[in-house]
Amino acid sequence: MSKPSKNKRASSSKSSRQERETAQFINTSFRSENDGDASLPHVLRNKLQDLFSQIEKEFEVLYNENLTLQEKVECLNEKLEKECYLSDKHAVSEKQGDSIDHPEVSLKVSSKQKGPSSSQKLKTAHKLKAQTSKIVSSFKTPSVNCNLIKEYLGHRDGVWDVSVGKPGQFVIGTASADHTACVWGIESGKCLLRYTGHSGSVNSIRFHPTKDLVLTAAGDQSAHIWQFALNLLEPQKTVSSDDEAACEVEEDPERSPILRTPIAELTGHGGVLAAADWLPGGDQVVTASWDRTAALYDVETGDLLQSLTGHDQELTHTCAHHSQKLVVTSSQDTTFRLWDFREPIHSVSVFQGHTDTVTSALFTKKEDKVVSGSDDRTVKVWDLRNMRSPLATIRSDSAVNKVDISLTGVIAVPHDNRQIRLYDMTGQRIARLSRSSRQGHQRMVCSVAWLNEPSASCNLFSCGFDRLTLGWNVQNTKDILFGSPSSPNSPKEFSDWLFHSPRRQRSFLTLHL
Repeated sequence: MSKPSKNKRASSSKSSRQERETAQFINTSFRSENDGDASLPHVLRNKLQDLFSQIEKEFEVLYNENLTLQEKVECLNEKLEKECYLSDKHAVSEKQGDSIDHPEVSLKVSSKQKGPSSSQKLKTAHKLKAQTSKIVSSFKTPSVNCNLIKEYLGHRDGVWDVSVGKPGQFVIGTASADHTACVWGIESGKCLLRYTGHSGSVNSIRFHPTKDLVLTAAGDQSAHIWQFALNLLEPQKTVSSDDEAACEVEEDPERSPILRTPIAELTGHGGVLAAADWLPGGDQVVTASWDRTAALYDVETGDLLQSLTGHDQELTHTCAHHSQKLVVTSSQDTTFRLWDFREPIHSVSVFQGHTDTVTSALFTKKEDKVVSGSDDRTVKVWDLRNMRSPLATIRSDSAVNKVDISLTGVIAVPHDNRQIRLYDMTGQRIARLSRSSRQGHQRMVCSVAWLNEPSASCNLFSCGFDRLTLGWNVQNTKDILFGSPSSPNSPKEFSDWLFHSPRRQRSFLTLHL
């Protein structure tokens, strides 16, 4: 045992001697160089460069290993979710005997009693309804296919926002931190027009509901309204083989048509504009700014109609109702506000329920509901008639960015952790879009947008800070249990359908006991 200790001491003394010599050399070099006001000595600079290059190589190795481990963890999580789903389904099916047996006993006992009370009947009926809903949920399997179809490449910095064009246009718009906004052909994947009129990061983009106009909000404290030509949407002539090389060059976003001048510039804010949207009809727009205010503008004149104050911190998003003069604004003050302009004197409602920045809040397409997303890792569904508590709360493992809702009520949720998840309005998760090192986003997903065009190859679009905009195809496959046209289309509908028919109750109990 004495030899190892001697060796350790020898190596220790040797290393300490080398350290002293190195320190002395460095001090001497610095003194000599500093006396002449010179830069770092050439020898030390080379040593530092070698050390930095070694550190960089080691970091690259660790980074690649980390990506590989993350992919493995995601695969294992997916397998675990499937196994948990199957085990839960099996456990629920085993417990159905107990859960169904009690209502049957209650029914038998009540039939023997001469005068059963109405409250007992109601309790039994409601119990049966809840249990049948659980049974149907246990039978339901994932029925959504999500496939990556298209990539839209060309931005030089992160893409903050994505939006779809008016019906029949088959275009999308993107807003980027590279100070540009682009209009893309959905099927071609080409950049049809690049707008460069802003002098700051373009944070939001929205298409006019009926006209060929685009609204963008930017970090230069202004919102621009600009026009794109219809003949850019589709090529007017077929290209010969001789012109193929030229066409390939035209696919470069730098070669796409460039627009620099807006038809209207909306100013008046004292801070960055986070978002802007068209009000119903497209005659007015609303803007949200970091100066803690929102503003209404007249599109034709560009005049500021009204300044909306009340938020305590910077605004992050705004959205207008599709048919009524209602506007929601979200803020870093953990609230979002509903502004009602249907009367001459507008009213304001404050929604409280989040514990961190509300990153987005928007109206559903069909019902009077609002869906909000927050940095507190939750998405909440609210009824406009009841502001006190949300109808549903979706909890996740990462901060939520700009959400969007389809016509059928599917909520697409983009996360900071590069994930995109789909939920229904009750908070049940429907699917998760696939993501790996080869497909999907590699950095934060900033925004998503649904497209209601059945003939389009993509019906969901996402953008992120990896400079990518992706087109997805999300399809709902027919469920075996609810495949019949005369059958209910959801667990709730099935529960109601069963609850209102004693004959169906008896048949169902006989079938599952």
